[in-house]
Amino acid sequence: MGRVVYAIREFKAGDLDQVININRLCLPENYAPYFFMENYKRFPHSFLVAEVLDRVVGYVMGRVENSYSLLKTFKNGHIISIAVLPNYRRMGIGESLIKSVEKSFKNYYGVHKLTLEVRVTNLPAISLYRKLGFRIKNKLMCYYQDGENAYLMEKLLT
Repeated sequence: MGRVVYAIREFKAGDLDQVININRLCLPENYAPYFFMENYKRFPHSFLVAEVLDRVVGYVMGRVENSYSLLKTFKNGHIISIAVLPNYRRMGIGESLIKSVEKSFKNYYGVHKLTLEVRVTNLPAISLYRKLGFRIKNKLMCYYQDGENAYLMEKLLT
């Protein structure tokens, strides 16, 4: 397809059908509409879309989770789902979505760490996440509904 001009912006409720379509086309893990909307309502700044000529071609959806140590509570950004339509891959859109959501997590929610899960067989995604500073933290056995393992990856933010 060559170079394409795209914009990254926050999700709007009117994007829901396009996001659901991308989720169903690209990922085996599909979410109900209420799940997308609940995350949007709770964490609107960590739900972003990539748009080409008024068409949503990718999205990233995240939420803020708390972790606890002996004396302190920490906010972590969790990337729940990210997908880009096949015809728009390898154009930097996925990378831009991750970099943008990282900034949003940091600026709006004050998180210090990002986490995500990825199928151990999804080598292109693992490669992208490593390029962006994520490291494999753990292997999650039978994580996905079909029994496939996942890597838990994390990135500490400065």
